[in-house]
Amino acid sequence: MSTVCSIGFFDGVHRGHQFLIQQVQDEARRRGARSLLITFDRHPRSVFAPDQTPRLLTTADEKQRLLHATGVDDIYVLPFDHAMAALSAREFMGSVLRRQLGVDVLVIGYDHHFGRPQGEGFEEYLAYGQELGIEVVLAQEFEGEHVSSSAIRRALETGDVEVANRLLGRPYTWTGRVVHGHALGRQLGFPTANLEGLTPSKVLPACGAYAITTERSRGMVNIGRRPTIDNGDNITIEANLFDLNEDLYGQELTLSFIARLREEQRFDSEAQLAQQLQTDRERALHILTSRMQRSVKS
Repeated sequence: MSTVCSIGFFDGVHRGHQFLIQQVQDEARRRGARSLLITFDRHPRSVFAPDQTPRLLTTADEKQRLLHATGVDDIYVLPFDHAMAALSAREFMGSVLRRQLGVDVLVIGYDHHFGRPQGEGFEEYLAYGQELGIEVVLAQEFEGEHVSSSAIRRALETGDVEVANRLLGRPYTWTGRVVHGHALGRQLGFPTANLEGLTPSKVLPACGAYAITTERSRGMVNIGRRPTIDNGDNITIEANLFDLNEDLYGQELTLSFIARLREEQRFDSEAQLAQQLQTDRERALHILTSRMQRSVKS
């Protein structure tokens, strides 16, 4: 059976990636071939430009789960190292795609580039493919707003999770482990699960308060320096879960960010903070309930 593939880092597996993957699957079905996605075990910049490596939208495990969920037949994770980075586009297509992985058809995005020299693009890949026995197919462009991992990253870094979610095609998720905190939230009537990130390389949305969901509960989370109690420069992640009241210490909790409630603020007293938290809770419940009702109707 022949193989139709596409290659990319696929960070976030966003709507643009999904559109490309659908074309790979359609092309494979049309030819009676298997569909294959080729990705890398690390961001290429971590090898040739470590100081420019961006924070990630998905961990390696998350990315593989999302890629498998598209229904593609197979996924191959290439180890990206200096030897891989040194390959020319032609060398990569010949030694890796053709000989190692048996690729017959390569579906490539209009703006995707790989190998050296960096200035090469579709026309060069087409010519190399003709020499090597790989048919190179230009993918259709995703219509509508520009979708890229960089654009999603920028949205999260400014706290605009709704834009990030629209570009991803799903809520952005972040996972942490519940650790002991200062217990101030409990004193104010809003007990929180204090979270410590499991993957420092993953994007944490900008400081502020957000409406969230977890697998078992709705809630809100505050990310920030806790200026009301002079917490210094330490960033804390404190989730108040509305539908769950149990000891979560030591457990992992995955937050799905739904909407930003407000920027981080400093309050003159704990009473003012408690009043704002009540307002945040009411707004979060309204947002999450409305979202659930829309989901049921659709």
